[in-house]
Amino acid sequence: MNLPLFIARRYFLSKRKKNFINVISLISMTVVAIGTMSLIIVLSVFNGFGDLLRSLYGTIDANIIVTPATGKSFDYSAETVNDIQSMEGVMSITEVVENNALIKYKDAQRVAKVKGVSDNFIKEGRLKESIAYGQFQLKEGDVNLAIIGFGIKRDLSIDASNDFYPLQLFYPKNVAPNMMNPEKMVNTMNILPGGIFAVEKYYDENYVYVPLDFAVELFSYQGKRTAYEVQIDESISMSEMKTRLAQMLGPDYKVLTNEEIHGNLYKILKIEKLFVFLILSIIIAIASINIFFSLTMLAIEKKKDVAILVAQGAPLKVIRNIFLFEGCIVAFTGAFIGLILGLGISYAQQTFGFVSMGIQTAIHDAYPVQVEFMDVIYTVLCIVMITLLTSIQPAIKATQKIDLHHLQ
Repeated sequence: MNLPLFIARRYFLSKRKKNFINVISLISMTVVAIGTMSLIIVLSVFNGFGDLLRSLYGTIDANIIVTPATGKSFDYSAETVNDIQSMEGVMSITEVVENNALIKYKDAQRVAKVKGVSDNFIKEGRLKESIAYGQFQLKEGDVNLAIIGFGIKRDLSIDASNDFYPLQLFYPKNVAPNMMNPEKMVNTMNILPGGIFAVEKYYDENYVYVPLDFAVELFSYQGKRTAYEVQIDESISMSEMKTRLAQMLGPDYKVLTNEEIHGNLYKILKIEKLFVFLILSIIIAIASINIFFSLTMLAIEKKKDVAILVAQGAPLKVIRNIFLFEGCIVAFTGAFIGLILGLGISYAQQTFGFVSMGIQTAIHDAYPVQVEFMDVIYTVLCIVMITLLTSIQPAIKATQKIDLHHLQ
């Protein structure tokens, strides 16, 4: 007669002893739980870093940046600026002139990126929350002020409260071949430090923000711009606005979203996340080898019981399903425990920030965590696949070479 799966399994379990097989199963379950928990936590940390970078760069960079398709600069056109400003969804436009310059303060000097921005930059307040010292302003009356990255301030020992020592900025001119006077080969301009910002290492160590007209004069970019930075309404899709701007401006301009500007960084994060997923999946697979051995030993131990079930009319499919079910119980129990622990720890870290980065200058006190539903799905699918692969061979072996004469 055909025995249901649960009756056949109960027949096995009623006769099972607490032996070495049970110990291996328990170890396998524990390792699978730890691997699953680690997988959920690590993937969530990668997601957290990705979201942190997006929010961080969102406070520095504009939603969309228009740059020349070729070269460093393009001709400034008030008509073009007005056309962009009149587009539905465009909130503001910041005109930009950016280039490298030599900065000298007292006896210290170094090269940095000097970024001249129009008045809309201050109105948008993109760096306002990151000002560590001084004021968020580029002009005080007729006096030009510079907003300096913390790394540059540290390297040059800049005292932003001292109005007697300005920054000296140097940029080479386009000189004639026969010019012999060195002083006429370089544009030199002075500007007072107004504020110090601290937001992210790359920006802190490389950028100085100055008024647009100051940068135009320093770099001799009269009638030219290096970029237009466009802020759009939150309800408007960036990809949609990018398409509309690209169609309006034509092939002479390159239109990039904030995400595309830092595309390489986000790509690296995704690659690292993928490799971590593969490595931890391999660890879970190695742990599942114990399930393979425990089921194989169980099949050997239960040969007589299998023969009894077959003699009573149990189909071989039912016997195979018993062993598959045993492997699934071990793996899925461990996976379920690991999943609950991983999600619990991730949400606790996200809410309370128990684990700090341990760095005083870190932009975020605690490790950022963000649980994504698809990560949970991929983890579950991975465990299901590994479990089936490690359980199917012992299940098939258990139904091979059944000797019914051994019962007589």
